[in-house]
Amino acid sequence: MVKRERVMRMSVEQPLWRALAGYRVLTMLYAVGFFATAYDGFVRPWVAVAYYAVLFVWTLATLPKVANAASCTKPFLAADLTIALTGILLTSVADAHERIQSGGPTLPSIWTAGSVLAFAIKGGWRWAAFASSAVAVVNLVQRGTPARDTVHNVILVWVASIAIGYVVEVARASERTLARALEIEAATRERERLARDIHDSVLQVLAMVQRRGAVIGGEAAELGRLAGEQEVALRTLVSGGLVPVSRVSEDAAQGALVRAVEEAEEEERTGAVAGPVDLRALLAPYASARVNLAEPGAPVLLPRPAAKELAAAVGAALDNVREHVGEDARAWILVEDEPDAVIVSVRDDGPGIAEGRLAQAEGEGRLGVALSIRGRLRDLGGSAELISTPGQGTEVELTVPKVSREKADKADRR
Repeated sequence: MVKRERVMRMSVEQPLWRALAGYRVLTMLYAVGFFATAYDGFVRPWVAVAYYAVLFVWTLATLPKVANAASCTKPFLAADLTIALTGILLTSVADAHERIQSGGPTLPSIWTAGSVLAFAIKGGWRWAAFASSAVAVVNLVQRGTPARDTVHNVILVWVASIAIGYVVEVARASERTLARALEIEAATRERERLARDIHDSVLQVLAMVQRRGAVIGGEAAELGRLAGEQEVALRTLVSGGLVPVSRVSEDAAQGALVRAVEEAEEEERTGAVAGPVDLRALLAPYASARVNLAEPGAPVLLPRPAAKELAAAVGAALDNVREHVGEDARAWILVEDEPDAVIVSVRDDGPGIAEGRLAQAEGEGRLGVALSIRGRLRDLGGSAELISTPGQGTEVELTVPKVSREKADKADRR
């Protein structure tokens, strides 16, 4: 069973946490190594040894704490900053006064910046400003006088940490926007799929009931009138514009994603998509005394989902011919098997479509071309071209690539 947790969300800040963990280890080793080379210059080296022992254990033990934002808690940040500030103040106790005044490093040295950066990644630029300001004050207190090197280092840490904190906030906002856009796209695709199914089934039946009821008369006419009203209401609902996604629709979008994964895995498990199918077999039922089907002598192979959607689009085109030209209209279906694509043309002998009529029909909620035809082909990575000249009939040219859009994207990434 596919669980909701399997719909993964990327994290743009995760690489920053990994970089911070590596930075803390490297700077801890740097501080210990620098002390080892300058051991003879310390007036109380045992103080430095004790501090570095604590720093070594703390850095390695708290690596899981800087693995992600959830693990990096406020108590940990407070303790981490306290260790850094304590090390700065202990420098005056362990090191010689002359070397401190000449600009020698503090005991934690550049390890302190890692503590400040943890604040920045966790809470943004405001947290970074707080931590870096605390480090600046303690550094100035430890030095006694604001030497130029000390001020330079303090300002560098302050500006860098605030900048990183701001970048993290922007990245998080972008991640939320992207996640919301993906949810909206999933909801929109599900809506279009449902609209196509409704157009191909329910709306067609309601339109037929309305026409037959008007012909029969009597109580059937009233039934036809009610069916016509429901058809108009349903078309309005189906063609309604995209509204802001509420909490309910967001959950529906996540559910649609999970259902799509479940259906794909089920089809793969049962072997339903194991091989291609012959498009000719799916188009054969459309041939009749008034619909002429011209096809190649060899099988026209397409993946099963693509073949089914293409056949459904052909059916929608023929429905439009019967509805707008008449039951006695003649139509021709031509199937062309090209090396990289399959092209199916549906042509009729009707009066053609007046300029601007398609846009008007789409605005009225009549979505046969917009959703049942173009929507299907767009989902397959193909296209639907409509060619119509008043008085010379209408031709719909449907093109489906033999390589699916997903496979093409994978090939491009390689």
